[in-house]
Amino acid sequence: MLRVLHSVSNMDRAGIETMLMNYYRKMDRTRIQFDFLANKPKPGDYDGEIRSMGGRVFVSPGLRPDQFPAYVRFFGRLLADNPDIGILHAHNEGMAEYPLAAARAAGLPVRIAHAHSTRINRDWKWPWKVFCKAFIPRTATHFFACGRDAGVYYFGRRRWEREGVLVPNAVDLGKFAFSPSARRAVRERFGVAGRFVVGHVGRFTPEKNHLRLLRIFARLSRSKPEAVLWLAGDGELLSRARDEAGRLGIAGAVRFWGLRDDVADLCQAMDAFVMPSLYEGLPVVGVEAQAAGLPCLFSTGVPSEACILPGARRLPLSAADDEWARAIAAFDVPRPERAGALRAVRAAGYDLDDAARKLSDFYLRVSGAGEAGRRGTGGVPGPGSSLK
Repeated sequence: MLRVLHSVSNMDRAGIETMLMNYYRKMDRTRIQFDFLANKPKPGDYDGEIRSMGGRVFVSPGLRPDQFPAYVRFFGRLLADNPDIGILHAHNEGMAEYPLAAARAAGLPVRIAHAHSTRINRDWKWPWKVFCKAFIPRTATHFFACGRDAGVYYFGRRRWEREGVLVPNAVDLGKFAFSPSARRAVRERFGVAGRFVVGHVGRFTPEKNHLRLLRIFARLSRSKPEAVLWLAGDGELLSRARDEAGRLGIAGAVRFWGLRDDVADLCQAMDAFVMPSLYEGLPVVGVEAQAAGLPCLFSTGVPSEACILPGARRLPLSAADDEWARAIAAFDVPRPERAGALRAVRAAGYDLDDAARKLSDFYLRVSGAGEAGRRGTGGVPGPGSSLK
């Protein structure tokens, strides 16, 4: 059995981690098993499920600039103690250089760098992340991305076009299939029958731009006082967002759901989905919302690839709050086509069953090929290819 080690921050309910769990649940675990290298000591929301499926969760010394030598030593011991790990798959922004370089030093032949965003988060490690990102093309053997823009940002245009592999943020489409009866039941359960429900799912972090979303919703509330805003997620800016809702006088119309494992149900009840993100790779939640037939309004910080359905559109963040509010209000029309959305999302390549099978085939092909498997040889998808 092949074991694939995924390097992550930790396995909380966030976009990358949820995408990985979607794929993991669909793997034939008699052939391929996932392990996870958490680079933060905090236990993850998914840790229990991972262990129940036979996966392992390891914790590294962390990705601090002063920890690189310790990290390399730790990683070497990890692989020596677990020789059944055959592939490293890294999801750590610019800091993916840590596991990639350590895996190369330990002799692991298959090292995948996976780009999930079009920008590096500007925290205190930002200069170091940018520095490390420059070395990823030298230490990775394969180059994955959720979308073209993310691949170009992390690996460069020429390398992406020559060697990049597009891996969709696929979802379990059956869970999101629109059902009029489910919609009525969820809306009655949560007391929003007859209300216009605007939804958003995402961690409360700066790039998700929740404070701007609240200001936009405050403008929408002036023309549509029956509107409510549902925000699902947790994160460092949650308390600040609650305060902002109070300051804007909309606290009574905003529901902060926290972490949820029933996003598919919430999507049934929503009427519109809004993401004014500063930047994104290709958001899983945007695919999920469209699978449920929701009209979506994204910022231009979200790649155009995210617009799968005709009901999806993008606006620049430079547009006024009133313009955003008018665009959202325009979604308040009957949408009999919601039931057919699933077919369009599946045709666009986001069906999880198909995507998981292709990723499994990729892992199995390259696991014995090593360096010979890169650049489209040895049965690996060729330059600019896709697992869609």
